[in-house]
Amino acid sequence: MRYIRYVFLAALAVVLICLALANRAPVVLSTLPEGLATMPGLGWAVVSIELPLFLVIFAGIIAGLLIGFVWEWLREHKHRADARHKEAELRKLQRELRRTQAERDKDKDEVLALLDQSSTRA
Repeated sequence: MRYIRYVFLAALAVVLICLALANRAPVVLSTLPEGLATMPGLGWAVVSIELPLFLVIFAGIIAGLLIGFVWEWLREHKHRADARHKEAELRKLQRELRRTQAERDKDKDEVLALLDQSSTRA
């Protein structure tokens, strides 16, 4: 399985390198479209930067992955909270069971109490 992962990562690296080499042309990124930036009354500064296209593509992929991870983490919050609640309830019930068994076995011989505990666990 490890070798399959290495082959996949090598193929992905080759594809990304080919994509980067094919898209080296510079592109201009602006914070606002030119028409909106020249509207009177808007005092916003327009920031323009020139980057190779492959950096824009890779940044878009990374931003999409990060947004997806955060979205999924937020969406699964209710499942994690429910699991945490059930785990706390399980610990509470286990403590109550041990306390009940201890009260039941307090007048018994220690050997018989140990045998009862081992038979209830099996």
